[in-house]
Amino acid sequence: MSVLILSEHDVRRLLDMQSCIEAMTEVLASLARGELFQPLRSIARPPDSPGFIGLMPAYRAGSAPAFSLKEIVIVPGNPARGLDTHMGGVLLHDGETGELVAVLNASPVTEIRTAAVSAVATRALARPDAQRVAILGAGAQARGHVHAMRSVLEDPEIRIWSRNLEAAEKLAAETGASVSPSPDAALFGADVVCTTTAATEPIVEKRWLAPGAHVNAVGSCFPTTRELDTETVAGSSFFVDRRESALKEAGDYILAASEGAIGPDHIKAELGEVLAGMHPGRVHEDELTVFESLGIAVEDLASAELVVRRAREQGVGSEVDF
Repeated sequence: MSVLILSEHDVRRLLDMQSCIEAMTEVLASLARGELFQPLRSIARPPDSPGFIGLMPAYRAGSAPAFSLKEIVIVPGNPARGLDTHMGGVLLHDGETGELVAVLNASPVTEIRTAAVSAVATRALARPDAQRVAILGAGAQARGHVHAMRSVLEDPEIRIWSRNLEAAEKLAAETGASVSPSPDAALFGADVVCTTTAATEPIVEKRWLAPGAHVNAVGSCFPTTRELDTETVAGSSFFVDRRESALKEAGDYILAASEGAIGPDHIKAELGEVLAGMHPGRVHEDELTVFESLGIAVEDLASAELVVRRAREQGVGSEVDF
């Protein structure tokens, strides 16, 4: 048996943003229709380690069944080393025999598919005339979101804010965006907001948001951390990638609920339900919509299958005996 090994460079070469956006649209709608198996991820936090490991399995049945598992180690201090905070691999298995088919570098998969899902949410939930974009953060996810927003919005104006001004200026120079001096300045008049930070306390206040704004909340994905203040969550039509994940992991939601600001029915729908026509999504032009993106394993499964299919067609990667 041989296994296809795909490096970071291989994955970036094969997983373009536009194709990933369409793959995420398809897989999230399929999940809403009950066509995939998507358990809650498991996380292990050693007491003497600065990082932790997450395991994210998924399964799709059908004519070409497949298992996938993303194992990812999160090390918050890695940017100071010049490394991504997310390090690991995506394993793709044949769903009938269980044979390991491919191993992909997980960092670009996570970066690209997460931004692609925000693009899907923006296309589904933002106002059709959205043009001004605020991106909070200046790391790998912020970079991915610049490209993602340009894939679904026509010639958007993009502003970047980060606590690390040097990183914000560097990203802005690379991508043709502008730098804002503060979060409220970045958010002023923004039609779409993407939060891609490691904040533990809110960096977005509802009073800074324009009427009818859409927010992609991406960065703080733990029960005790949040990027959005309670008023933003309570005053929004709140959408998620997966209800189970949001109820267990989304600090934006959990902390607002613990304060009594929202009830158990505050989640309007999963994004896939909007894509599958089970929920209308945005109803009013001046409605504040929030998409809480935690990242789920079916997104990695769909990304891995797309990359492996293209790798086979183009002869990319290394086959090794296993």
